[in-house]
Amino acid sequence: MMTNPFAATIAAHKAGKNAGIYSVCSAHPLVLRAAIDQALADDAYVLIEATSNQVDQFGGYTGMKPADFRDLVFGIADEAGLPRERVVLGGDHLGPNRWQAEEPESAMAKADDLVAAYVEAGYTKIHLDCSFSCAGDPFPITDEIAAERAARLMKVAEEAAERAGTAGQVYYVIGTEVPVPGGHQEELGEITPTSKDAAAATLAAHRAAFEAVGLTDVWPRIAALVVQPAVEFDHLKVVDYVHEGTTELRTVLDDEPTLVFEAHSTDYQTPANLAQLVKDHWAILKVGPGLTFNLREGLFALARIEEDLVAADQRSNLIDVIEQVMVEQPGYWEKYYEGDEDTKRIARKYSYSDRMRYYWPNETISAAVDKLLANLDAVAIPEPLVSQYMPLQYERVRTGELALNAKALLLDRVRDCMRPYAAACFGA
Repeated sequence: MMTNPFAATIAAHKAGKNAGIYSVCSAHPLVLRAAIDQALADDAYVLIEATSNQVDQFGGYTGMKPADFRDLVFGIADEAGLPRERVVLGGDHLGPNRWQAEEPESAMAKADDLVAAYVEAGYTKIHLDCSFSCAGDPFPITDEIAAERAARLMKVAEEAAERAGTAGQVYYVIGTEVPVPGGHQEELGEITPTSKDAAAATLAAHRAAFEAVGLTDVWPRIAALVVQPAVEFDHLKVVDYVHEGTTELRTVLDDEPTLVFEAHSTDYQTPANLAQLVKDHWAILKVGPGLTFNLREGLFALARIEEDLVAADQRSNLIDVIEQVMVEQPGYWEKYYEGDEDTKRIARKYSYSDRMRYYWPNETISAAVDKLLANLDAVAIPEPLVSQYMPLQYERVRTGELALNAKALLLDRVRDCMRPYAAACFGA
């Protein structure tokens, strides 16, 4: 049986190597292609995760079920020439997240089906997230309840793996100090790292819950514990990692031969911080909004180039189209962005939390993106315009590393988000 490359990364890190992997949390086809291109450039594998908001047994907000998302990713990998065995698929925040308004049993029955759908579709990294309170639950949820529910879902996952032919190849992530899927609504205050005692209590509760349902033998495949290293971002600021703040927390896994930490919300951390997180045993770095933030930057830059090259009546007007759709359909951002109209306008376009990412599948916006790329394919983009709006891409064009066409420029701009992660995870 072929070794799961994700499992090999965890084993290498626990053996003392400075090894890690970053997790691409996006369903956008251009982001997925950029991630696959980056993996090819690094001669590495790629870890791509769908969240329970994006993809579920009913279609999620993307309209895709787990098998649909798998087929999308594999199709892009095939086109790019990345072998499928170098693609690891994960499910993020799998649990009752989507059904918190329901009674626990109703929500957990749906969570059972959710986890089964992911594992049966071949996903081998499963984040069991039962940190959400359902109707009538205590708030916040207790470690014991969360662990009991995670054990229930793990049993479902193990049975699904038997049916899928992946028995023994599914690896799990657990933990109750988990950032909110989709991002915070409020402005962040001071962030405190998880305490050593809290992390130890979470581990103990899960170990006891797994033993209670006869899953003790699965423990070596619990690959990671989600804890808060005090790394976050809101709409306008980033909370940077502080190595000294996690000194005690980092000792929790000293006696766990198969466990590392997983860090969520690492978007926008500096390259040095990402490298330090991996050294400090956050061997799995999750990134999501930062990827589509770079995608938006690239598309906006191309839209400015289009303004200089294409007649007014032929332009995509992408930036204006996005603003119009977001104002007319405010459901994905209005609970998140506060302030006067100018503040909201700036947030809609440029916020770190990037609520714009929910709008790319919109048919009107998607058509504008297609028109933008087609318009630029029909003209010769002058090098000086690339220098003006995409200076890093300009340097690569000049050295011959990068083709001078709109899609190549855009994909490379997205990869600018991934390059510091690759350096942190695969560098010496």
